[in-house]
This record gives sequence, structure tokens and C-alpha cells, in this order.
Amino acid sequence: MNTAPAPATPRASRWRHRRPGTRGQRWLAIAGVLLAALVVLLLLWDWNWFKRPLERMVQARTGRALHIGHLDVDLGSTSTLRADRVSFANAPWAQRPDMARAARVEIDLRLWPLLRGDLQVPEVRLARPDVLLQTAPRRGERGNWDFLGGGDAGRPLPLKRLRVDDGTLRFVDAPGRTDIRLAVRSGAPAQANAAPPLLLQGNGHWRGAAFTVRGGTESPLQLADSEHPFRLHLEGRAGATRATASGTLTNPFQLQLFDLRLRLSGEDLEDLYPLLGIALPSSPPYRLDGRLRRDHDTWRYDGFSGQVGDSDLAGNVRIDVGGERPRLTAELVSRRLDFDDLAGFVGAPPRTGGGETANAGQKAAAAALAARPTVLPDKPYDLGKLRAMDADVRWKAQRINSPSLPLDDMDAHLRLDDGLLRLEPLNFGVAGGDIRGSVRMDARSPRIATTLDASLRGVQLGRLFPDARLARQASGGIGGRVRLSGTGNSVAAMLGSSDGDVAIGMGRGHVGNLLMELAGLDVAESLKFLFTGDRQIPLRCAFADFGVQDGLMQARALAFDTTDTLVVGEGSVSLKGEQLDLLLRPRPKDRSILALRSPLRIGGTFKDPSFRPDFKALGLRGAIALTLGSITPPAALLATLETGPGKDADCGGHYAR
Repeated sequence: MNTAPAPATPRASRWRHRRPGTRGQRWLAIAGVLLAALVVLLLLWDWNWFKRPLERMVQARTGRALHIGHLDVDLGSTSTLRADRVSFANAPWAQRPDMARAARVEIDLRLWPLLRGDLQVPEVRLARPDVLLQTAPRRGERGNWDFLGGGDAGRPLPLKRLRVDDGTLRFVDAPGRTDIRLAVRSGAPAQANAAPPLLLQGNGHWRGAAFTVRGGTESPLQLADSEHPFRLHLEGRAGATRATASGTLTNPFQLQLFDLRLRLSGEDLEDLYPLLGIALPSSPPYRLDGRLRRDHDTWRYDGFSGQVGDSDLAGNVRIDVGGERPRLTAELVSRRLDFDDLAGFVGAPPRTGGGETANAGQKAAAAALAARPTVLPDKPYDLGKLRAMDADVRWKAQRINSPSLPLDDMDAHLRLDDGLLRLEPLNFGVAGGDIRGSVRMDARSPRIATTLDASLRGVQLGRLFPDARLARQASGGIGGRVRLSGTGNSVAAMLGSSDGDVAIGMGRGHVGNLLMELAGLDVAESLKFLFTGDRQIPLRCAFADFGVQDGLMQARALAFDTTDTLVVGEGSVSLKGEQLDLLLRPRPKDRSILALRSPLRIGGTFKDPSFRPDFKALGLRGAIALTLGSITPPAALLATLETGPGKDADCGGHYAR
């Protein structure tokens, strides 16, 4: 029996068999209605329902109240959470009730990674944020940015971009007398997807000193992450002091870790005291450039170089602030030191003549000093500064420029411990010899007690004269010793109350006749040698020995002997009144018919000395001859003299015969 194949089922017929039945259609309709309802719900949903749970969660995590005026969400693959009129409560002791507020906060969230537990925040936008950062009233307590449970905050927010529109940031540190107000806004990013820089500009007070600042950061993200440094560039100014800093800063709320290149300039290093708490002497205008680093309690200014007045200065400085007082340690080097730039150490202004560098205040001080009848600096030392810090500073100068003194180099070591300052050594190379000294200043009492001990050795007489013609007419080594102690808060007061000894002398050498005659002892001989030439005169001995009591230097022995002239002196020098009263009795050994042969009176003041013949002392020549046998330099002075060979070199023995 033949069976015919069944006819093919038409496609339409097969589709009809696959369509859901009445029950399936009902479920599809329900799903569609639910989806539409969900869309309508999301579109019409009042997201403010989440405000209270969100505010309670933040308060539980931080211990501070969060208030949101209006909350909204724009859904999408990247959803935006938008909050208006946001405020975050402050610490109970702070200046105002809210630590931060903003007109609007917008946070972008990637939705699908969030469903997998991966939080991704492409961007946060802040409109008119106002943030107050304030340290606690007492040192050692936490600032208002430390929250309850803040030590276990977990991972930092994975933020890629932060945009700030018309923001304000204020930092207050009342114990540190610091109050900074900054206007903050986002700038244009360097690249399309890069985080925009944060630009800032403002002013305020740092440690009580007014200043202005402007600059920005390359990336302000994760600011509170102590392990995340970010780059910045700042330019600040406080009075005449200017600073430019570029580098990295970690945790700007605490300023404990940074690595910056710092260019610093100003009119006077003394102006840094109110800004940094570091007591530095007054100086001419300066500019320095180096690497500034801070690691918690240790500051370093390494590899800096620059100019202070007309001197170059380079070296390394370390400041430790963790102790009872800041401690400064420094190694300084100058290839060329202009000596008058050190005037601030003794309370005097630097030179202000042509080619010299000085600020307006120093020029005024120099003019006032020039108008005074005295020359010793009387500006008091600041006892508070001397007690405010400790220091250990070594300073070496390879070459010294001084128009009035033939100084060669310098090696100084300064130590300051709790108001006790020691300069030991304080050595200068002078005219082929040296001055080796030490200074001790005890500022722990209301009046500074000062001790100076210095010795002079091997100074060459010929190199003391800047005029080359006169320098060729003199030779010999000069030595001496100065020991003084006094009390007072200025150089003038210290010297004016000092006790001790001052002695200086020279052994065998020679001087030019012109040099001797130009001193005013013999007019005819001076004219002859000035126009017809000069000859050398052997110097047998020269010395001056003074005892000092209450600022009065009284001559104990004073003599100068050459083959042409013997001079014996007496008198006193008042360091307190800056008065001179010396009588030099010459005994010329030639027979010039115009020789005045009268004693020479040296009087007047340090600033305006006078030299004149004293005819009233002419009748005392016999007394001079009688006293020659008793004139001899002190034994301590003889030890410093370069006497050289020959019987005339025995200075003490010469006068003992």
C-alpha cells in the first residue's frame, strides 16, 4: 500500500504554534507594565528619600552631621549623584558650626562596575565650596579634619578628576598665629582626559606675619592620603620677602612631608624670624636657591647657593623643630666674602657707598650712624632671639674683600645653646698672618656677659698699606693679644664696661723714611723724601701695652724705635666715651734744621681724631731719657713677635740696657 508523504507545515503555521498562549501573553504584559512603571518610577522618583539614610551613615562613620538640601540622580552607564546645599558639621571647638559647605556637589559613578563591587568615580564637581581647616586650640590635639573613626577609613576614593568652581579654603592655626584664606578654582587640564590643575590665590598671616600667595597643583586628588604626594607650584610674599616653591607635597593639612625647590629672596635675613622662628642676623638684600625638604620634625635646605649683599653664599642647612627649641645646623662656604656684609653680627649696617648692596632701612641706619659723633655700634641685641633657638654653624670664606683691612680668609664656628653663644674659633687671615680668636656671649641674664680672647701673629706690616708705594717701604711681622670681658647688650656697652689687656708689638723690620716723616714729626725731611726719593730705616722695636679697666685703656708701655727716631708714649683711650688722649714724645736722631722735635698729642674721638704738636711738653725731654731704661714690652707680647736675628731685635733687652 502506498502511503503519500505528509504535506510540509507552512512557516506561519509553525510560528502560530510557538506563540505563547493566553497565560504567557498575560505574563509578558505584566512584565512590560512593570518595566514601564519602573522607568516612570525612576523618572519621577524623589531621591530625597535617600537623604536621611545617607546623612545617618556619614554621621555614624565620622561623628559629624551631614546635611543635604536636595538630592537627585541622573541614571545612565555613568550615573551622576547631585546634591544641593550641602554642609558638613565642624568640631565642637571650631570657629564656625560647619567645616565644609557647597552650593552643589556632583559625583559621577560608573554603574556596571559598581554592580560588581568596583567603585569607579570618573569625576567630582564642586560649586562654590567653602572649607575651613583649623588646628585644635592646644598643641598636640587633633585638627578638625580628624574625624571619629578616621584612622580606619579604608581605601582612598578612586577619583580621577576634581573640578572646583569658585571655591574658598581657609586654614587657621591659632597657636601658631596663622590664618590663611585662599580662593580656589580648577584650571584647564594639559590634556583632554587629564585631571585639571587646582589654582589658588590668597593672603593671610603666617606666624603673625602678613603674606600673599598664589600658585596651583598639578593634581589635587587624594589630598588626605599621607602616602600620596602631589606636585605644586607656589609663589608667596611677606613684606619684602619673596619665595617660590616647586615640587611635591604630601598631606597638605599637616605639612609634614615635602620636597621642594625653594627660591628665597628679600631685603634682610632678619625678616625670616617672624616667618620661620629662626633667629638670623641682619643682612643686606639676599637671594638663595636650593632644595627644601621636610620629614616631620626635620627641615633641610640642601645644596643652596646665592648672594647675600655683595658676598656669595652656599651650603647646607638643617633645622630640627622637635625639641624644646629649634636647632639649626649649617655648613656654609663663601668663595668671596664682602667683609661689611658681616656688620649685622655686631649690630651695624653694611657699607652703603657706590657699588655696595644695602636695603633702604640699612641706608637710613648708615646715614644716622654717619651723623652720630660715635662709631661703636650701639644697637642692642635681641635677647629673645638669642634664647629662641640653638645653633651649630660652620662658615668658611676663601677670600675676603675689605677696603679698610687686608683680610685674606675666614674660618668661624658658631655655637648657640640656650642663650649661650660661642664663636670658637673665629679666625681671619690678615696681611699674610692671622687673627685667632674666640668670643663668648652669655645671654641667659638680662645683661649679656661677653668675653673676647684674640691673638695676632705674623701680620706683615707692608701688606697693611693699600698704597703700593708705602707698602714697599715697610716690612716686619706684627703680633699681639687682646683679652677683654664686659657686660652690656650692645657692642658699645660691652666695650665701654670691659676689663682686660690689649697689647700689640713688632720686632725687627724696616720702615721708609717717607712713611716716618709723613707722620708729621719732621716737615723738612718729609718734603725732601717726597720729591727726591726714600731710603729704608731699620726698625728695632715697636710695642703698645694697655691695661683696661671699666672701658678705660691705660698705657703701661708704649714705644717705637728706629735708627732715625725714638718715640715714647703715654696716655689713655676711653672705650666708653670713644676718646683719645695719647702723648707721643719723639727723639729724632738726625739733625734736620726744621725738625719740630715737639711731642705729638693724639686727641679727639674715634670718629674725629686730632694730631697736633704739644709745645707745653717740650720741657719733659729729660724725663723721657730717665724713663727709657724701664720701658719694656710684656713677656706675653714678646712671645708673639717675629724678632728675627741680630742684637737690635732683642726688644726687651734693648730697653733694659
